Amino acid sequence: MDVALRLGRRALGTTAENPNVGCVIVHDGRLAGVGWTQPGGRPHAETEALKMAGDKARGATAYVTLEPCAHHGRTGPCAEALAAAGIARVVTAIEDPDPRVSGGGLAILRRAGIACETGLKADEARRDMAGFLTRIGKKRSQVILKMAFSDDGKIAAGTGQRTAISGPEAKAYVHLLRAQSNAILVGMGTVRADDPELTCRLPGLRNRSPRPFVMSRHGNLPPASHLARLGAEVLRGSVPQVLEDLALRGINRLMVEGGARVARSFLEAGLVDEFHLIRSPRTLGPEGLDGLDGLSLDQALQPFTLLEQEKLGSDLLTVYEARN
Repeated sequence: MDVALRLGRRALGTTAENPNVGCVIVHDGRLAGVGWTQPGGRPHAETEALKMAGDKARGATAYVTLEPCAHHGRTGPCAEALAAAGIARVVTAIEDPDPRVSGGGLAILRRAGIACETGLKADEARRDMAGFLTRIGKKRSQVILKMAFSDDGKIAAGTGQRTAISGPEAKAYVHLLRAQSNAILVGMGTVRADDPELTCRLPGLRNRSPRPFVMSRHGNLPPASHLARLGAEVLRGSVPQVLEDLALRGINRLMVEGGARVARSFLEAGLVDEFHLIRSPRTLGPEGLDGLDGLSLDQALQPFTLLEQEKLGSDLLTVYEARN
C-alpha cells in the first residue's frame, strides 16, 4: 500500500475532477503490475495496473488507495475489470464517498467472490486525496495557502514593491506545489504589484502548471499582465462562493498564493485546509508590507495543528493542517 500511495501522489493536480489513485498488483509475492490515474482522470489506476500485470492478475492481490469505481462513465467500472481479470483479493485504503460508488465497488467485488479488506493506510490516503474528498464531501475545493514571510513577518519591502524573500530551494518547493494543484489563485493587488505568471517552471513539469484565477470584487486584469495573456479568469464574490464555484468546475486542489488581503480573507472564513508557511531569515523592517493584512500569525494559526517542518536551504518550511 505504501507503493500504491506513492504512485497516487504522482498524479496530484493532473486528474481533473477525479481522485489521484494508485494501484499495485502482487502475484506470488512479486510485483506484477502498477498504475496511477492518468492525466485528465483516465485511464484509472486499476486499468493501468491490470494492463501491466496481464495474465498474472489471476489469483493476485490488488492494493488500491481508493475503493474501485462502480459506475459506468467513459469507461466501465474498475471493480468489474478487477473481477474479470481474476483478481482474488482487493485491499483498499478508504471507501469512495462519491454517491456513484459509495460501497458499490466493494459490493461488486464481493459478489464476484473476491476477498475485500479496507482501512489499510487510511489516514495517508485521506491526506493524499483530500482535494477530491473535500470537493465531494464539502462541495468546495480544498484550499492550500502558501505564504513566504520575512523574519519580521513581512511579504514585501513596501506596498507595490516586488520583493524576493525566499531562496532557490523554497522556490523549487513552491513550483512543485503548483504542479500538484489543479488551480492557483491570487488577488488583484498581487497581479498589479508582482505581475506573476503562477506557472510551474521545474524541468520536466512545465506542462503541469495549474489553471490561474484572480480574486477581485472590482476591476479587471491589466491587459498587458502575464495572467491576462495566460487567460486567467477573474472571480468575484465571497470566499465560500468562489470555492463552491470552483468545485462545480471539478477543481479539487486550489493553491492560494496571496497577497495579504486574500490570505486573510480565506483564513478568517475558516476555509484554509493546509497552510504552507515559508519563513526567511531576512528582515524587511517597519516599512515592509504586513504578511496577513493586520491579522497576527498567532491568531491565524489557532485553528491549525503542525503537520511537518523542514529546512529548505536557509529558509524554514512549516506545514499546518486545519483541525476540522
